[in-house]
Amino acid sequence: MNISKTILNISAICAIIFLPHAELILFFGYSIPILIFTWFVLRNSNESFKEIGFSRKLFKPNAILYGGLIALVTLAFMQLIFHPVLESFVSLDYNDVGLNDTIQGGVFQFILMMIMGWLIGGFYEEIVFHGFIFTRLEKMFKGKYSTQISFVITAVFFGAYHIQLGALGMINALVVGAVYLSVFLFFKRSLWHSIMCHGIYNTMVMTLMYFDYL
Repeated sequence: MNISKTILNISAICAIIFLPHAELILFFGYSIPILIFTWFVLRNSNESFKEIGFSRKLFKPNAILYGGLIALVTLAFMQLIFHPVLESFVSLDYNDVGLNDTIQGGVFQFILMMIMGWLIGGFYEEIVFHGFIFTRLEKMFKGKYSTQISFVITAVFFGAYHIQLGALGMINALVVGAVYLSVFLFFKRSLWHSIMCHGIYNTMVMTLMYFDYL
């Protein structure tokens, strides 16, 4: 990978991680320019979203089933095992940034957040993190352990990206994000399975929050 492509990749990765927190564009509007930028970077390398696992032709109906099952197991593990064990050792802060109040504010707000949970969480985050950032890192860290190194860095980036949720929120995002990335790799680098897993996970969490079970 030449220097100009490396600079473009690093610039795109920085934009993905930092631009949303700059709050220059309200209500998830940052996703549009970032997706355009990632498309440009891919095109500059003679690639498209298909090369990072996102294409209509790659969709398989079983992505919904497998994604849903993995999401359910992951949620159960996080709530029943991971968090109780973690909290028995250390007390970490968590900030839901008003999400719980918004979701419980009425049916309209609940449905709106569910939609955004799919569009931003399910589609956008999977495309830019586990499709784009992960594959760009693999190209930059060439060698025997390129995939493993890129996996760890991507998981850390995904966790840090959720800094607004506090320390506990970042750890949660790191672990769950690692699951999404593992799903992406296990199913032959098709983003559809991780998109379904991410979207269904968000749906279950928000539903539990709406009915005040979480």
